[in-house]
This record gives sequence, structure tokens and C-alpha cells, in this order.
Amino acid sequence: MTEFAASAAAETAPDTADFASTRVASAAAAAAAAFTAPAPAAAAAVDTELLKRAYSLMHTAAEMAALYEEEKAVAARYVHATARGHEAVQLAAAFLLKETDYAAPYYRDDAMLLGLGLRPYELMLQLLAKADDPFSGGRTYYSHPSLRRAGVPMIPHQSSATGMQAIPATGAAHALAYFESQALVVPRTAELEGEKAAAVKPLVLCSIGDGAMTEGEVAEALQMAILHQLPIIYLVQDNDWGISATGREMRAMSAYEFAAGFPGLRRLQVDGADFGSSYAGLSEAFAHVRGRRGPVLVHAKCPLLGHHTSGVRREWYRPDLAAHQEQDPLPRLHQQLLAAGVAADALEAAQKQARATVRADWAEALAAPNPDPATFADHEFAPPAVTAEAGERSPAGADKALMVDAALHAVDDILREFPEALFYGQDVGGELGGVFREAALLAKKYGDRRVFNTPIQEAYIVGSTAGMAAVGARPIVEIQFADYIWPALNQLVEELSKSCYLTMGKFPIPALIRVPIGAYGGGGPYHSGSIESTLLTIRGIKVVYPSNAADMKGLMRAAFLDPNPVIMLEHKGLYWSKVPGTEDAKTVEPAAGYVIPLGQAAIAQEADAEQLRRGNTALVVTYGMGVHWAKAASRDFPGQIEILDLRTLNPLDFEAVTAATRRHGKVLVLTEEPLLNSFAESLAGRIQRHCFTALDAPVFTLGAANLPAIALNVELEKQMLPSAAKVAAALAELLEY
Repeated sequence: MTEFAASAAAETAPDTADFASTRVASAAAAAAAAFTAPAPAAAAAVDTELLKRAYSLMHTAAEMAALYEEEKAVAARYVHATARGHEAVQLAAAFLLKETDYAAPYYRDDAMLLGLGLRPYELMLQLLAKADDPFSGGRTYYSHPSLRRAGVPMIPHQSSATGMQAIPATGAAHALAYFESQALVVPRTAELEGEKAAAVKPLVLCSIGDGAMTEGEVAEALQMAILHQLPIIYLVQDNDWGISATGREMRAMSAYEFAAGFPGLRRLQVDGADFGSSYAGLSEAFAHVRGRRGPVLVHAKCPLLGHHTSGVRREWYRPDLAAHQEQDPLPRLHQQLLAAGVAADALEAAQKQARATVRADWAEALAAPNPDPATFADHEFAPPAVTAEAGERSPAGADKALMVDAALHAVDDILREFPEALFYGQDVGGELGGVFREAALLAKKYGDRRVFNTPIQEAYIVGSTAGMAAVGARPIVEIQFADYIWPALNQLVEELSKSCYLTMGKFPIPALIRVPIGAYGGGGPYHSGSIESTLLTIRGIKVVYPSNAADMKGLMRAAFLDPNPVIMLEHKGLYWSKVPGTEDAKTVEPAAGYVIPLGQAAIAQEADAEQLRRGNTALVVTYGMGVHWAKAASRDFPGQIEILDLRTLNPLDFEAVTAATRRHGKVLVLTEEPLLNSFAESLAGRIQRHCFTALDAPVFTLGAANLPAIALNVELEKQMLPSAAKVAAALAELLEY
């Protein structure tokens, strides 16, 4: 056992008296005992040409890191990290990946990218935030790849990869498993190999650091990978550092020990500083997953030879640099190649060639153009698929439908028509079909591979859609109550919302996220919340909020067809039209295929032309339950009230808002949310800014009381929420201006 391995074993083998679980204690002891570096002779079993290729690329990675340090005045303008110390395991993984696979490298994986065939020049373009950066066009950090290229595994967008990548990567594996279960050809495979089963079954590689393994989202990913036996390898690169915190400070166990708590997850350990050990262990993992025998976690111990990042330098806090330096994989591989009979002159030539290549590529990258500032706003969204209303909204002889049934039928139509579509979330599968029966019988009709329950994992439900979409699946997911969406916000913000923009449009995420929302009848503080203002601060997602069955069906289909993340907010109080005053939520059901373009408001109620001519009218701008409060309140003002139903909150049909404002001159913006700092207040401000000269009164706003939760008692609830009576009182005041 080397000094480095012995040190690692000592640090990862805690006193068993500290553990209540003997299984964890046993795993800890096994992990420590297994950390024996392979003898150099073991590496000779690997093909010599492969070793020489690894040697050349190790030198390339090392020369890049040295150059970045030498040129830090330029290179460190934007933060970056390098692979120094991790090259062996990264290259081993790269050499085993196929172009039909999917990879989620993390921010220290520049050697892996070299192993996949990327030029140093291409990586440098991202380092320098140049226009021709093949991943993001200068929009995101070094070694944050996203790539669709023949000959290279597909690399979807991911954020800064401190644990968040585990869920999207697992979602991609979930999509692969889904396509195989339905005997469907994965689009990437069809593109590369034609309409036939893949010659080699594709898999997903999720690369991750040991510090990130403590993230709760990683546990969610592992649970789902095991539950569904997904084709994924989690490669954990453990250098025992998380910025300046050591493993002792960050975790009670190593990733290998942690994996012992997940029956059904195969786990392997390799010496990540030794190419032969890494390649042998990863070959075993790849064979296991390609054979569809379940997921694998590979724990690779690596030295950290460079800085954490260019902004957090090793000399500031590292007392262990000498010990780590002794385990540099490059001189180790050098000795192994000499032992295998490769001439020293050949190795020296490889080193010189690597240096020359890196220096030449650096000069070329420095001269490359910067992004055109005029393009800064490109690719917020992919172009919409639906741009006009189409289909029959009111078919002759059709019955009226409840909103909940219109939603159910819309999803049923989608699943029937699009085999790549699937629907999952808490309680949407099985016998129940959703706590609101919004997915009733769909699992029985389409099978539990397409419509299924998830654990209580909001982060996985939302974040997995990014990986699903990258593979070509079209996920429809549900967060059971709006109040419980918060654990999903990390994935929604960091992964879904930014993907299209940061990949220059290569990886938009078509995901339909259904969220029952709103208060009625004593739902209480955790089943009644309104969250649209929070969602609307997130750029890169669309937010839809229908108020009736016909709009529900048309918007649901448009949201599914949209190539961007769309959140469908569905008011629980409108599902069955049982709440007094919501009868109009029940409408004639549109025919299958009916669509309404996102971002198109509708006039839910017109004012009388004569009242308008006399200047006796006002406009209510609202959505969801607000439409029905406004309709009920307007009965006190016959012919005087126009109601504009926004239907989509982002993109917002502000043209319709301004046109209606100019017709009436008096406006009430109505919401169910607490009013202070809300979307409604923001919209009121926009109206005043853009329509000031057309206004005959200040823009009024009305919403819920500014309190942290909806009270359980129904009388307290009534006091907190808007109502038809409160709207009528506001309209009376507004009309008197």
C-alpha cells in the first residue's frame, strides 16, 4: 500500500465505535482495506497503444494546467479548475465511452474532454469566453461542456456540478430505460446508426466529486437509479478536499461506504491515480451497465495537484501538497510504459508534442473573436411549436367538461399520440391516479413504465426532465401541491431554466410540469399556497395558468409541444367547479388536438359598447380563480366590466393588456397571491409606466393578505383571500374616479 493510499485508508476508516450501524462500520473497514494501489505490472495488461495514448493526453492536460498558471494574468480572468491529479481515471472513463452514450462531466474534467476528442483549443475558447466556444459561445465557465457532435458522447447542459448533475444524468438513464422498455429507438442512436437497436447499449456516465456526494439530491438520484435499475455509472473522484474543507470535516464516510446503504447499487473502488487500475475497474463497471445489470458507483481516490480553482489557490491552505504530489499519475504511467518496453525517446517526443500543441492552440485561442455583444439575449427560449390557435374549441354536440377531466383527457390524448411521452410524480400512477384524480386510470391504460409513481422527491421529479429531454423523451411531471415545489427550485433554476441560453440553443428542455395550486375550503397552510410570483422571477421558464376547461385542454397540449420548460398552474378550486361562483370553469370540451398558443390572453367578459362609449367601464386583469371572482363581482355593475384573462403569465400578452387599458382607462389587477411585491404589483407598475396618458385613475391592485401562510380555519381563510365582495368593493371605488 502506497503512503498516499495508506493515508487515505486511515482517514476513511473511522473508529467503529462511532457507528451505530455495524454494516456501515464493516463497509468503512472494507473500504480502507481495499485502497491498495495496483502494482505497476498490472498496468501492463492494458494495451500498450492505449497506455501511450493516455500518456500523451496526460501530458496535454498537464501542459494546459501549467500554461494557465504561467499565463494566469489572462487565463484567470474567468474562474477555472483543471484535472491535475485526476487525469488517469478521467481518461480511462473517456476511452470507454461511445458516441451513443451520454456523459455528465464535472468542472474538473478537462482531461476527460481531451480523452473524448476535444482539442485543447476548443477548451481554451471556453476558458477565455470566446465566441467560438463550442459549448456556450462564451456564456459559461471552463470545463462546463454541452455538446451534440458525432463521434463524441452527447453531453447535455449542466450547472456548476456540485451535486446537481446527478439528477439530470439519472433522468437521462431513466429515458434510455424507458425507450428500451417500449422497444423504441433512442433518437441519438437512430441519428448515428439508423432505425435499429444500438449495436452497443448506451449508458450514462455521471462524473462527480466526493464533496458533492453529501448533497441530498444525490441520494434522490441513487434511489431512482436503483428502483428502476437504470443504466448509469456514477464516477466519484475523491481527492479529499472540498475547496478548503477536508473529508474529515465534510462527511462521516466515503462515497464507497455511503453506497453500501443502497442495496442494488453495485460499488467498485479504483486507484484513480493509476490508469491501469482505473481502466480495469471502469471496464468492469461499463460491462455491468451495458449488460443491463443495474447501476454502478465507482469510487476513485485521486490526488489534487492543482488549485481548487484559479481563484482559490492551493498554497493558501494545503499542508498535504507533497504527499499528493508523490501520487502524480503522470510519472507513474511513465514508469509503467518504460517497463512495458516503450523507448524513453518516444515518451520524450510525446511530451514535447503535447507542449507544442498546447502552446500553438493557446496562441490561436487568444486571437479568436469575442462574442458579439448584440447577441447577448439570444436563445432565452427555443422557438415555440404552437404559434396560432388550432382545432375545434367547441365541437358540435360535445358535452361540458370539468377542468380536471379536460386536463386528464389532454394528457390521455398526448400519451396516445406521442410514444416518447411519459407522466410521473407522486401518486399519479397505480390505482389512485393523482390525489385529485387528474391522472385517473392512465397507468392502467399505458402501463407503469409510462405513468408511474415517484418517491417524495420533488428535486428528482423536476430535475430528471432535463436528462429525459436530452435523450428525446417528452416528460410530463407533477408536483403534488404548489406548497411543496420548493425542493425542486434548485433543479428548476440551475438546470432547466438556463440550459437553452447557456448552450446557445443546443439543449432546450421540453418539460411540462403540472402544479395544483390555490386555496379553497380549508386546505390549510401547506396545501393552499400561490407561488406564481416566485416562479416568474426565474428567467427561461414559461408559466401558464388556465381558468376554464377549454383553456386547460388547449394550453396543456401547447405546453407539452413547447420545446421549453413550462409550468402549468392548475387551481384546485376550479377542478370540479364545486366552489360557488366557479360554474363557468366547466365548458364544452374541445376536440383532441386543440391548441392555444402560449402568451395569448383572452377576453373572458366584454363590457357593453354603450357603457364603454360613455366612459363608465373598467378593466380587470387577472387569471385563474380571479376570473371567477371578477365575473361574480361584475354582476353589481352590469355592462361596465371587461375581464381580461391572461392565461399565460410568461410569456405575458402585454399587448392585450395595454390595448384593453387604453379602451377603458381604469384598471384593477387581481391576484390570489399576497399582494406585496407580487407579480400583480409588478404588472400594475408596468401598466402605469406604459399607459400613463391613457389612465383615468391609478391602477388598482387586489390580492390576499400579506401573511406567510393560509390559515386552516375556513373563516380565517376567507378573511385572508380575495372574494367577489372584495372585488366589487374595489371596482366601486375605481369606477367612481
